[in-house]
Amino acid sequence: MSLLALPLAAPPDAGVGNDPWWVIGLKVLLIFVFLIVLTLFNIWLERRVVAYMQNRIGPNVHGPFGLLQSLADGMKLMFKEDLMPKGVDKFVYVAAPVIVSIPAFLTFAVIPFGPTVKIPFTDTYTRLQLTDLPVSVLYVMAIASIGIYGIVLGGWSSNSTYSLLGGLRSSAQMISYEVAMGLALVTVFLFAGSMSTSDIVAAQGSHQTLHLFGADIPIPGWYAVLLFPSFVIYVISMIGETNRAPFDLPEAEGELVAGFLTEYSSMKYAMFFLAEYINMATVSALATTLFLGGWRAPWPISIWDGANSGFWPVLWFVGKMMCFIFFYIWLRGTLPRLRYDQFMKLGWKILIPVSLGWILLVATVRALGREVDTGNQRNYLLVAAAIVALIAVISMFLPQKKTDQEEPVASEEFDAFAGGFPVPPPIVDSTSRSETDVRSKEGSRG
Repeated sequence: MSLLALPLAAPPDAGVGNDPWWVIGLKVLLIFVFLIVLTLFNIWLERRVVAYMQNRIGPNVHGPFGLLQSLADGMKLMFKEDLMPKGVDKFVYVAAPVIVSIPAFLTFAVIPFGPTVKIPFTDTYTRLQLTDLPVSVLYVMAIASIGIYGIVLGGWSSNSTYSLLGGLRSSAQMISYEVAMGLALVTVFLFAGSMSTSDIVAAQGSHQTLHLFGADIPIPGWYAVLLFPSFVIYVISMIGETNRAPFDLPEAEGELVAGFLTEYSSMKYAMFFLAEYINMATVSALATTLFLGGWRAPWPISIWDGANSGFWPVLWFVGKMMCFIFFYIWLRGTLPRLRYDQFMKLGWKILIPVSLGWILLVATVRALGREVDTGNQRNYLLVAAAIVALIAVISMFLPQKKTDQEEPVASEEFDAFAGGFPVPPPIVDSTSRSETDVRSKEGSRG
């Protein structure tokens, strides 16, 4: 028997939490460097892609293809004068960027980058993951929620109306879209039977077969296919959770100057943006882990026996994650910013009810599936997902019910400062300015 025909021996898996101290330190350092370099690259990529969409050149001076432009901007902010406005709460004002930045790095502690590998030039085997928990997904959501408080505190401590409004918007946005995001992940927990990121990746390792009209159609075991409505709800929620266009209401420059960032400069300003781009990578890595099979190779690369061994899975993982990053950039260059009422309506009236209905449907199919074989269970779930998606598409084209709105009653005197803040007077007369000018000219002639 040829040696080439022998199966590859699986490397010994020491699990997580059993690594030597120097391996843990090496993993922490590599994750930190990876996130910093990825942030610099994502800023450059966003500028180049949006410039291409808008028929511009983009950064092309510093370094080859302008790759060092992000580093130059970071150095500029580092040596820029740090201003602190009057009347701010100094401790909270300085602590807010730190509260935002630190949780952004901590979330990657439970993200699996690959299987067990041998560290080069040593005899030590380790899993390409810093640590794992029985509730790893809940850990990621909890740590990500802490970062939002930095935005709220930064807006409150800046002693600015614009910053305060941006912070309040951020808190409402967090409550709305974290509920939808959490509900979207419930169906993943139901099918994987675990909240551990490693277990969820392992549950998506096998390919499935769909029986339709007497034909067997092979489909990947990714939950993005099997739980497609959950995948769509998560993707929409993760954009709102990271304050990215078209959901960047806490920093809407057309209304709030820069929102919670209005009174920040220098490195504090840079730390907010660093946290934003790392949070983009975090939710993208979580989406890759929960819905796209994690570090496992996509088809047809998975046909190769060595695709899911060694350091190759790191490449597949980063490639899937960059697809989500490109989707972020694509949305920013394509869609305009939503109004705040539209944004909140999408979260509370559409995403959350659809998530609850989908969870009920998945739980029912799972309960019924215990009495039938697994293949029929998946078929029923895929058909149900298609029906839900069809109903959602049809509901988008249904005309909305018009509500009768009463005309505002004109008041004799209007006090702009009655509520404590200057607001414009209500528009009572519906006559346009041009018609008013014409009438005044006619009156003067008469």
